[in-house]
Formats: sequence, structure tokens, C-alpha cells
Amino acid sequence: MSQEIAVYETQAEDLENAAARKNAILLSICQALSGSASPLSVALGGIVGSYLLAGDKTLATLPVTGFTLGVALMSVPAALLMRRIGRRRGFMFGALMGMLGMALAVTAITAQMFWLFVVALLAIGAANSFTQQYRFAAADRGTAEFKAKAISWVLAGGVAASLIGPQVILFFSDFLAPIPFAGAFLWGTALFSLSILAMLFLEPGHPPRSAEEIANKKSRPLSELAAQPKFLVAVFCATGSYAIMAFIMTAAPLAMLSDGFNVHHSTWGIQWHVLAMFAPSFVTGNLIARFGKSRIIATGLFLLIAAALVGINGVSLAHYFLGLILLGIGWNFGFIGSTTLLTETYEPQERSKAQGTNDFIVFSTVAFASLMSGVTLNHLGWFFLNGLVLPIALLCLASLGWLAAQSRVMVQQ
Repeated sequence: MSQEIAVYETQAEDLENAAARKNAILLSICQALSGSASPLSVALGGIVGSYLLAGDKTLATLPVTGFTLGVALMSVPAALLMRRIGRRRGFMFGALMGMLGMALAVTAITAQMFWLFVVALLAIGAANSFTQQYRFAAADRGTAEFKAKAISWVLAGGVAASLIGPQVILFFSDFLAPIPFAGAFLWGTALFSLSILAMLFLEPGHPPRSAEEIANKKSRPLSELAAQPKFLVAVFCATGSYAIMAFIMTAAPLAMLSDGFNVHHSTWGIQWHVLAMFAPSFVTGNLIARFGKSRIIATGLFLLIAAALVGINGVSLAHYFLGLILLGIGWNFGFIGSTTLLTETYEPQERSKAQGTNDFIVFSTVAFASLMSGVTLNHLGWFFLNGLVLPIALLCLASLGWLAAQSRVMVQQ
């Protein structure tokens, strides 16, 4: 009898992982398409902002801040909406919002309206909050051992996004000539529309559960969830990794232009950066399974420190490209490791509040970081901007040490 039960459980796990694998592949495709909005918006946001501002360029990166603020403001509503209507319909709603934002961006550039362009990127960022949920949706299905791989597979779709977004800029920025840049955003609407097709084939966002199981599972209050040391460190390291990355990445295109490089140079720099953000995802899940989440997060933080040190050391094209590549790999390890750590802190019925809270904190901080990026670059310069990374990364590393100490205390008790 016990052997029959073991066979049944193995078959059930195989079926569950098959559903998780299908979703991860589809969500990876969606990441490649919808996720292209992020490099497109970041690479052009500050440049278009500078183009639309006639005088003082201090607010040139405000559109990029609007993009990140849109992600932050919509993160909790997006999670709650998907809890109510399901992952598939929620993702479709987000893609439609992205199409609207892209259309507004075209209108803003054509009409030379800076503030409308800020609103457009706010809407694209709000759509991106649904894209950010792809990684959590991948972890809804599958065994515990498969979750890190599923998250990595989804973020691996960002490799295609890192190629698609910049190529749209390079090939279609002059599509509506003589109006610059608007054509890239026009083609951005097509990327969101294609992602909707892939969403039609997603499996339900969680494995079927009996009514009795649902009734016996109570959701803990958010205060209790957030009080867990693992939850605190996961959110803190995810926030630190993402904020550091956004702080440097947002300023990099403008810094490159001020140092004599052109838009093509900055676009290629962002493309290599975004490629470095997502390419390691093919192996990050396996690395986490082998070395543990904390070690991978720590490795990511050390790489972010290395990126800042490269930026401090010089402003040649090689310095910019190497710094942006290290920045991308560091983000990948830090963010995927932190996301995987977070999935261990909540039950399925608690996922909306846990995931939504995490993303709100992360992207609110990232929005502030991207805003301060432009201000810091304009008033204090590229070298000082990179130097600010060091204390933040060291605090995140200290939090990992604190979590390890807390874990040892719990084992001893």
C-alpha cells in the first residue's frame, strides 16, 4: 500500500510540474514581449524627456521615474485584481493598459507635451506591474524544488526582451519621421498585443484544492507575515538590489551623452545591461538549488558593488559597458534570490498580500531612486552617484548575516 501511495504522489508531482513548466514557458514568452517595454522606456525615457524640455534638463529623468512609480502604485491593486479575476484575465488587463500607455507616448512626443509623456510612462509602468507578477505566477504551480527554476525560466524571457526593446528603438525611432522616437513607442503597442495571445493558453494560477482544505487554511494578517525575519530580509534585499540597479541604469544614458557618446552608444549600453540582467536566469535557479538563496543574493550584492567601483574608476565606453553588465548580473542574482526567499514566507491564500506588499515597497523605493538618479547626476556627478551604491549594498549584506544568526538561534531552540 505504501508503495502505491508513493507512486501516486510521484505521478501527482509530475503532473503538477508539467503544468508549472507549461506556464513558465508561456510566461517567459510574455516576459519577452511585454517586458520589452521596460528597456524601451528606460533607454528612451530620459532622452525623450530631455528632448521635450526646452530649458533646464534637471527633470529629464522624470518620465523614467513615472514609469517606476506606475509599477509601484499598481503593484498592490494588480495583485488584488488577479486574486479576484485570475492571473490570465489580470495579465490581459495589464497588457491593454500597456497598449494605452504606448499610444499616449506617441501622442505626447508628437504634440511636444512633456507632462503627457510622463503620464504615458506612468501608464506603461502600471502595465509593467502586471509583468512583474509573471515571476510569482510561475511559482504558483510546481513542487517546492521546481519554484526557483520556474522563476528563473520566466525571467530568462528577459533575454529576448533585452534584444527586442533596444532593436525597436534602433529600427523604428524614425518610423514617424520627422518626429523622433515616437515610432518606437508605436511599435511597442504591437508587443503588448502579441503577449495577449500567449496568455490565452495559461493554466489556472494554483493547483486545485478541496473545499475542506481551503476552509482549514486561514490567512495571517499582514503584520504577522511582515514580522518574519525571512520576509524582512527578502524584501530588503530585493529592494536594495533593484534600487541600486535603477539608480545607476537611469542615469547611465544621460551620463554617456554628457561624456560625448551618442544615442546609439547609450542604447547598446542599455541592451547589454538588460541582457546581463536576464541571461543568467538560465542557470540562476540551478545555482540557488546548489548553493542556497543567501549565497546567491550575497554574490549579487558583491557584483553590484563591483559595478559601482567600475563606474568610479573611469568614463570610457568600456567602463560604461562593463559597469552596466556587472550591474545587470548583480541584479539578477540579488533579485531572483530574494524573490525565491520570499516565496517561503507565505501560504497560497496569503500570496496576494505578500507579493503585492513586496512589489509596492520595492518599486516605490525604485521610483524614488530613479528620480534621485537624475538629480544626483546633474548636481553631484557620475562618480558621486556610483559611490552612493556602496553603503546600501553593505547594509543588505549585513541583513543576510542577521538572518543567518536568527536561523541559528531558532535551530538551537
